[in-house]
Amino acid sequence: QVQLVESGGGLVQPGGSLRLSCAASGFTLSSYAMSWYRQRPGKERELVAAAQGAGRSTNYADSVKGRFTISKDNAKNTMYLQMNKLKPEDTAVYYCNARHWTEAMDYWGKGTLVTVSS
Repeated sequence: QVQLVESGGGLVQPGGSLRLSCAASGFTLSSYAMSWYRQRPGKERELVAAAQGAGRSTNYADSVKGRFTISKDNAKNTMYLQMNKLKPEDTAVYYCNARHWTEAMDYWGKGTLVTVSS
């Protein structure tokens, strides 16, 4: 019953934008820190963006600063990653993650593929 389901991935041209969604079910996101990771071809999974569950701080990888924004909608129990000015090197499988403030529970989505190409 506990799930994170990503959506919004797809093919986009360089310079374009996508908004990824991660819908949570079986638990309430408000009690969790949220983050987005990605895995580029031939690379290790890396942290892209993170936010405290209370929404009082955010952190971004240097490669996406100024272009990506992490957010959530508690009413919809959904987290988002707005991606602007996309580059070919942003091509990756993107994963959402929710970790309880106690760190006793840690949930992952199955990933959504983003391909940036002309």
